[in-house]
Amino acid sequence: MKRLQLFSVVAISAALLSCSQVPLTGRSQLSLVDDAVLREQANQAYQQFLSDPSTRVISSGTNAQRVRTVGNKLASAINRYMQANGYGDKYNYNYQFTLVDSKEINAWCMPGGKVAVYAGILPVTQNDAGLATVMGHEIAHAIAQHAAERYSQMTLAQGGGAIVGAAVGGRSEGTQQIVGQLYGLGGQLALLKYSRNQESEADRLGLIFMAMAGYNPDNAVAFWQRMAAAKEGNGAPPEFLSSHPSDATRIAAIQNLLPEARQFYKGGRTAAN
Repeated sequence: MKRLQLFSVVAISAALLSCSQVPLTGRSQLSLVDDAVLREQANQAYQQFLSDPSTRVISSGTNAQRVRTVGNKLASAINRYMQANGYGDKYNYNYQFTLVDSKEINAWCMPGGKVAVYAGILPVTQNDAGLATVMGHEIAHAIAQHAAERYSQMTLAQGGGAIVGAAVGGRSEGTQQIVGQLYGLGGQLALLKYSRNQESEADRLGLIFMAMAGYNPDNAVAFWQRMAAAKEGNGAPPEFLSSHPSDATRIAAIQNLLPEARQFYKGGRTAAN
């Protein structure tokens, strides 16, 4: 019993001492993982993914250039905002944007800004604004450090000595194991599913990020409507929607978030220009 009480004290102390805030939303989150080391290991995992024989990278052509152009606009605007608003270099990611030859309707961003867009989602994005909606949403997961938060939550819930190890962080071998659990290596990455609250937060931040980059956030509504149609047409949700279905509730929530995002598109609080 005493050992259980001691463990509880250690776990609670680690949690209290390991909290951070999500940029712009201000939400407090649990953070038991060394972010810098996690980003380093995520970069290695990303390079492994790109070099895997089953991963077909599209490096040239209009679509590949579009992915890079939209991604770089988002990255530049986000970096400028973070620097101008006192976040320093913490979110000054070394972004990389890759188009993957796959019919899968999917996109993702690893810690540190390593982004993959699957060609199967391009008919749904249709244009630069639609692509900015997708990429802004995925980059938002990285900026909000949702992967590290999810791992921290699972670690705390499971208990055991891993809590203390994760809390002190910084050891390459341990972080490699974390990345291995968050992202399956191989031809297709099996990404950790985010919670619905995190998906909603990524929706909010994604709208702001696309607005910062000069894309009208109002266009996001049409994109999510097309995603809803893609879901219905396939009979099952695309992988991109597996943890947060694109339905009327989500679209309504996004519409309610537009007034805030518009401030970053037409002046107000925007620091992207």
